[in-house]
Amino acid sequence: MKSNNKSLIVFQDKKIRRIWYNEEWHYSVIDIAAVLTDQADYQKARKYWNKLNQRLREEGSETVTKCHQLKLPALDGKLRLTDCANTKSMFRIIQSIPSRKAEPFKQWLAQVGKERIDEIENPELAQDRVKEYYELKGYPKEWIDKRLRGIAIRQDLTDEWGSRGIQEEKEFAILTNETLKNKVFGAPEIF
Repeated sequence: MKSNNKSLIVFQDKKIRRIWYNEEWHYSVIDIAAVLTDQADYQKARKYWNKLNQRLREEGSETVTKCHQLKLPALDGKLRLTDCANTKSMFRIIQSIPSRKAEPFKQWLAQVGKERIDEIENPELAQDRVKEYYELKGYPKEWIDKRLRGIAIRQDLTDEWGSRGIQEEKEFAILTNETLKNKVFGAPEIF
């Protein structure tokens, strides 16, 4: 999947509309259904989504209630209300689509779920994963080690502030800013 512009992504040469809403991306359910079911006809994809929507409601799924009607550009260029879902809800919808194109998403979701359960049982695995992601992004080992130490120190500090009665997010922000100004931990880039 690649980003084409702020409101459109391309997956397997198919355009998927999206919109920034409530501080997160929401994707056109019909566009994703069209891609995963090989529907070139927009009306057929819409009918597919309507049927899937009905089936999910009958199963008691709350996913469809989390879809929002948002205005996206239609084929005629006009803004039209379209069912949209955030990433979490979209993954749940994808799980409900019986399609060979949806299978890689389902396998990936299963793998991510397994990894998170493994990390609950052994939290060191989560730290290893973070290190690996930073390495994949090209950060040097020294920077990664410094970043992870900074995160641990900051967590210890915020735990201490919490035990001393600091409750509000604004108070944490003020203390963090003061800490960075005074360079209590060294270089501010570790946060």
